[in-house]
Amino acid sequence: MDLITPTAETDISEDIDRAGALDGAAIVDARGILRTYVRGLIEVPVLKGLDLRVRRGEWVACTGRSGSGKSTLLNVLGLLDSADAGSYRIADYDVSDLDDHGRARLRNELIGFVFQLHNLLPRTTALENVATPLVYRGVGRRERLRRAAAALERVGLSDRADHDPAELSGGQMQRVAIARALVGDPAILLVDEPTGNLDLTATAEVLGLLEELHGDDRTIVMITHEEDVAEHADRRLVLDDGVLRPATAADVARRL
Repeated sequence: MDLITPTAETDISEDIDRAGALDGAAIVDARGILRTYVRGLIEVPVLKGLDLRVRRGEWVACTGRSGSGKSTLLNVLGLLDSADAGSYRIADYDVSDLDDHGRARLRNELIGFVFQLHNLLPRTTALENVATPLVYRGVGRRERLRRAAAALERVGLSDRADHDPAELSGGQMQRVAIARALVGDPAILLVDEPTGNLDLTATAEVLGLLEELHGDDRTIVMITHEEDVAEHADRRLVLDDGVLRPATAADVARRL
């Protein structure tokens, strides 16, 4: 099927439904991904022919040593960065066929991001923080706030809707960040070190929430350096020398 390059008038989610891309097929299909950074006269290869295939409803955890390129991988998958070579399809869209506007629309329609440091807007209520992605979809204010309230209820924070980030605990801020990622009903969640700055109690709460979302058939690709966090995923991969490989017992023992 020929896919339509998104324009301001194109409803991406409708195109996906017509293509049947989310019905049992791979929602992420990255092949031969190369990404090299240039620092002065030095080229630093980070991703070296990486392959990744993720099916709808799967939870995949990617671990690796510090500096192995985990964040680079997530940025490429999330369309925040571009590969130098290789092919990448998300929900049956060939990313290489999209211009910057199309990539931005695709990112906003299909992908929910959960960052390690939350990236919440200061002096802005939890409700408004969660509603922010819908601004870029042109959703009216009343409907934005209705959906944001529903997302906060989903993560158990309805009673914190009017609080700004400074009034929330670390675990609550991360749950607000998850609600923000969910508010647009994305096809895939990209999660970067979701428990990196949390205590044991908050870590358990966030992982429990991710497990609930996975149980609702959410697709999750998670980057983490914590093996006990990675154990919650269906499949565990290691980013090693620029490529992904299945995790082994030796990887777990080393606590990458």
